[in-house]
Amino acid sequence: MTDNSGLKLVDLDEAGIDRAFRADVLEGMQQPQKAIPARWLYDDAGSQLYEDITQVPEYYPARAETEILKTRGADFAEAIGKGRAVVEFGSGSSVKTPALLSAIQPAAYVPLDIAGDFLRAAAADLSAKFPGLPVHPVEADFMRRVELPTEVADLPKLGFFPGGTLGNMVPRTATDLLRTMRETLGEGAMLLVGMDLIKDVAVLEAAYDDAGRVTAEFNLNLARRINRELDGTIPVDQLEHEARWNDQFARIEMHLVAQDDIAFEIAGEEFSMRAGETIHTENSHKFTARSADKQLLAGGWTPIDRWLDSEKRFSVVLAEASVLRSAP
Repeated sequence: MTDNSGLKLVDLDEAGIDRAFRADVLEGMQQPQKAIPARWLYDDAGSQLYEDITQVPEYYPARAETEILKTRGADFAEAIGKGRAVVEFGSGSSVKTPALLSAIQPAAYVPLDIAGDFLRAAAADLSAKFPGLPVHPVEADFMRRVELPTEVADLPKLGFFPGGTLGNMVPRTATDLLRTMRETLGEGAMLLVGMDLIKDVAVLEAAYDDAGRVTAEFNLNLARRINRELDGTIPVDQLEHEARWNDQFARIEMHLVAQDDIAFEIAGEEFSMRAGETIHTENSHKFTARSADKQLLAGGWTPIDRWLDSEKRFSVVLAEASVLRSAP
């Protein structure tokens, strides 16, 4: 829940602990396949590590998407038009955003992100680059409907969801998110979304397990966050990062793998892992053009255009809010 000042109203308990974080971690660690929602990877440290990931040689998605955004400006301007409020979901450092804003001449920019300090620093930097553009940062969990600032309430909206982040969710959750985005943005809205494509498995696995171990540190940061915020005693040095391709679900999976039998506590509860047992921390689903369209349609968005990078590794899809119908 947020207010229009851009401040997140976090549900903290009497000890100052985020109730949602604790609940998700404890529930996930009690499952036969231990798993924690990927959104908790992105505290301030995790957000910075993700930005570092986008610069490693193996991580092609960032470069491929940036190429599209920088070279297709005229196409975006024609398809989207001027005067929309750009609402970026999970804005991070907003490094890809200037190319889009320069192309379409928006009326306002609303970055949404769960990492507040990171969000505000990025918003200030972007305001300096676009001094005439109203910027309204909102600290929020965009997995839920967000009340946008009143300053943009009457403007047509363009949702911007780059980075292939939609692929981090299982199809059911991705569908729910797309529907929530539609509620946040309203009737007549458009959505510009990055969606990574299926390709050689070796290329995919290397992108999520770089030689410099930046992605490994990003994954391990989740365990460190649990220790710091939830009084955890996870032996982080006994966990190892692993990226694996799951062909059945067309996705890369990230896991934290126990190197030995370990026991630890989280928020006063006891847990153990056998050697080789894993905590599943993130998915990155990959798409074909057909499966991408199917996912968007299921979430209430009708695809109207698509652009690929020069090596056809990544896609940016433009969709419009589907007309709501009560029957087929």
